[in-house]
Amino acid sequence: MKKIFSLLIFSLIISQMTIAQESEKTGFDKSKLFFGGTLGLAFGYATAIHVAPIVGYHFSPMFAAGVGLNYSYYSYDYGYAKSKQTYAGMSLFGRFFPVQQFFIQVQPEINYLWYSEEYTSGNNQTTPLYKFNQWVPSFLLGGGTAIPTGPNGAITISVMYDVIQNVYSPYYHQAVYAFGYSMGF
Repeated sequence: MKKIFSLLIFSLIISQMTIAQESEKTGFDKSKLFFGGTLGLAFGYATAIHVAPIVGYHFSPMFAAGVGLNYSYYSYDYGYAKSKQTYAGMSLFGRFFPVQQFFIQVQPEINYLWYSEEYTSGNNQTTPLYKFNQWVPSFLLGGGTAIPTGPNGAITISVMYDVIQNVYSPYYHQAVYAFGYSMGF
């Protein structure tokens, strides 16, 4: 079912992009370019830092697409053990606006993961337990809203879910809530 839904959304976006390209004049229009992204921070026994800038283009009033970079760092300190996860990657995204301010988003993403765990003994000596690096794919599907903040800006709020569910994904078994800002020229 997930594969069928993914294929349906992807087909819808490709068809909209084709229609938009045929119906509009050719050439790059700088006013349709936008950039923005998300920033997340959390501190405590767990530390989380997330930075994800994006650049996109409005191909039509109903379709936008673009690319993004991301960096995420997670550190957990349980007193007797510590773990660290660092992700760096990139994504592509497509947004379909069935209604002016609401969008459906498709976002394939690839991240490189650096992971380590260490154990702290009673005499404060640390012992490495586990360490590995690997590529982690994700495919986020969801939707949200773009609330205009002027002629060229919008606050974006979205909820997405990773349909691949790789155990090492930063989105494993959880919804992805994102708040961001986009602005254009």
